[in-house]
Amino acid sequence: MNESQLAALLGDVADGTASVESALARLRTLPFETLEGVATLDHHRPLRTGFAEVIYCEGKTAQQVALIAERLVARSPRLLGTRATEAQFEAARKRVPDLQWREEARCLWVDREPEGERKSGVVVVCAGTSDLNVLEEAALTLRLMGHWAHTITDVGVSGLHRLVPHIPTLQQANVVIVVAGMEGALASVVAGLTQAPVIAVPTSVGYGASFGGVAALLAMLNGCASGMAVVNIDNGFGAGHLAALINRKIGSKGPADREGVSADGRVGT
Repeated sequence: MNESQLAALLGDVADGTASVESALARLRTLPFETLEGVATLDHHRPLRTGFAEVIYCEGKTAQQVALIAERLVARSPRLLGTRATEAQFEAARKRVPDLQWREEARCLWVDREPEGERKSGVVVVCAGTSDLNVLEEAALTLRLMGHWAHTITDVGVSGLHRLVPHIPTLQQANVVIVVAGMEGALASVVAGLTQAPVIAVPTSVGYGASFGGVAALLAMLNGCASGMAVVNIDNGFGAGHLAALINRKIGSKGPADREGVSADGRVGT
């Protein structure tokens, strides 16, 4: 239950259209709901943090994901499940008919408030096409949290001149996410071009000595540019969530790209 839903419920009680008993019944599972042997759902999270609990689907069975999705979306207009498989999506869609699937982002999601206001100001950059799945996860997270993502793709350091036309956009941003594998150098380059905070996301893209993204992670942690923080390998969701929190506090004054994420969750450049 988010703030607007709680306010509406209290308003219904105040004007007599809802009884105290019915309100208590709805609030009884507000702190959490136990699905015996499966999960303990945190329905109070939207009130504390501004966004509903997210399902980390990896390691869960299709039926567990389906049950959790059904109960979460019963209390929230938006739902996000990361690291999801198509089998998990198909099982969950039987319980949540309006559930959607983004193969590129490896996410299942619901947005029952698609026309809600969204803030501009976030730029998401990726070094190569192989990093797009992590960029997509970040962009979809931003969209569901109420932000438009302006995306810049395939501008890695092996052809750094490709980044030059985008420098004005980077300098207008409130916050920038940089997604890169291999040696992870793009994050430091971008952080040296903008006064916006930069969230670096190392990806597991690369040959053997990249060690599944560890090389990029260490390079980003040892970056010489100031104003840069680093999240875990392939953690597009974590980067998107953090960028949304920063942008929410700063407000909308950066580059607006209402085509950044389309109605079906796809990103654009």
